[in-house]
Amino acid sequence: MAGRLQPVVLENRRILFRNFAGEEGRFNAKGNRNFNVVLEPEEAEAMLKDGWNVKYLQAREEGDEPLPRLEVTVKFGKIPPRVILITSRGKTSLDEDMIKILDWAEIENVDLIVRPYEWEVNGKEGVKAYLKSIYVTIREDELEKKYMDVPDSAIESVVTPGGGEEEGPPWEE
Repeated sequence: MAGRLQPVVLENRRILFRNFAGEEGRFNAKGNRNFNVVLEPEEAEAMLKDGWNVKYLQAREEGDEPLPRLEVTVKFGKIPPRVILITSRGKTSLDEDMIKILDWAEIENVDLIVRPYEWEVNGKEGVKAYLKSIYVTIREDELEKKYMDVPDSAIESVVTPGGGEEEGPPWEE
């Protein structure tokens, strides 16, 4: 099994059980950042065959099919994931401290790549999903769109040592 799987690209997805902040909760230890991505039934079957840890949410209504999902771990270590927030103003990279805003954002679309970690312990084996990159488009309301061009009062012109002006916060000199 070792080393045969490649990262998986998942586009136009819905994510559930967001915990980008790593908050402690009923199903989560403090510091564990993760979320679940909804899979298509065919890809869930293929990923299960390859050993990925695919789970199913029970159907809410009679006649509905269980919803396949994959838990994705978010780790900022040697190789941090690329996390990009998309708005009408453009894209913004989110770091380890900023990623928690995704827990409450009104999300319109998610594209992501998960990388496999193939493990074997005491004769059992499987594949854990780690976030490689994610692009999250958020839904902006009418007021956000209306005031998007109003300058942020925390950002002022700063005189640089060379005498020119540069946009930046006043505390960065």
